[in-house]
Amino acid sequence: MFDWDNAQKRLSELDLLCAATDLWDDPEAAQKLLKERTVVAEQLERIQTLEQTASDQAEMLEMAREEADDALIDATTAEIFDFAKILEKTRIEFLLSDEFDANDCFLEVHAGAGGTESQDWAEMLLRMYLRWAERRGYKTETLSYNSGEEAGIKGATIKIKGHNSFGWLKVEQGVHRLVRISPFDSNARRHTSFASVTVYPEVDDDINIDIQDKDLRVDTYRASGAGGQHVNTTDSAIRITHIPTGVVVQCQSGRSQHKNRAEAMKMLAARLYEVERTEREAQSKTEYESRSDIAWGNQIRSYVLHPYQMVKDLRTQAESPSPQQVLDGDLDLFLTQALSQRATVSEGQ
Repeated sequence: MFDWDNAQKRLSELDLLCAATDLWDDPEAAQKLLKERTVVAEQLERIQTLEQTASDQAEMLEMAREEADDALIDATTAEIFDFAKILEKTRIEFLLSDEFDANDCFLEVHAGAGGTESQDWAEMLLRMYLRWAERRGYKTETLSYNSGEEAGIKGATIKIKGHNSFGWLKVEQGVHRLVRISPFDSNARRHTSFASVTVYPEVDDDINIDIQDKDLRVDTYRASGAGGQHVNTTDSAIRITHIPTGVVVQCQSGRSQHKNRAEAMKMLAARLYEVERTEREAQSKTEYESRSDIAWGNQIRSYVLHPYQMVKDLRTQAESPSPQQVLDGDLDLFLTQALSQRATVSEGQ
């Protein structure tokens, strides 16, 4: 999965290119080169670190066995199991080699049927992804935020900036189901809520997407947010509807209508390109069709807070008995299992 010799060769080439005196004659190209060099160098360093760790743990286990030190054997064995999880995560990262896996991404959350219940659930999901991004050291930007009438959100769009952010999150696309005792029900009854997640990569400017002005409906509106914590409250928010496909994007993060429109057009181009690309694949086409109904039968994951505690992915059967931990952004189990399954399917085709 990782070609060490070619990676070293490429790093040497990138070192020469980055040392060129005319590097910054084309700032955009320079940024791409520097970004690629950073990624390749980090991959090589990571492999070296993993190899050294494996060697150290093997030596430690051998020493513990020779000395018949049961406590050291147990401690080293536990470390080896933890190391195995790191290896699996690294294996998945090296599988993220699709066209846009390395790109930044846009993530949308929309409340399903159920009013306040689903809107509160949508906000919980949004927080989960923001916490996940924070754990990985990714930067986030809230582009649109549509508050619910009583609590939660009707919908929101965030941009997640970091290497492989789309590659990791592309498997989160679908409907998420929550079962809990409602904090909004005075009779403390159990409720089921749904929210949908859509993920698509930011695409480069050199990818040509034909968008006709006559196919667009552009609306302006006042930005909304939770006490001003999420967005700038202005009158310059933009919503663009692509009439032929029904794709809707909106942006309210900028202080000017011009900036918001430019960002919304980038989002629209990315959405349209992703729809076109994924509809060529039967599996992804099914995923897009499944988002038409945010309700029973279309969910990819269930989060149960009552009568028991469990999060279960309905595609991979991966389970966690700690919903709160998952909702705090600990998604690695579900992401690695889903990506591994996806890779296995691809290899079998």
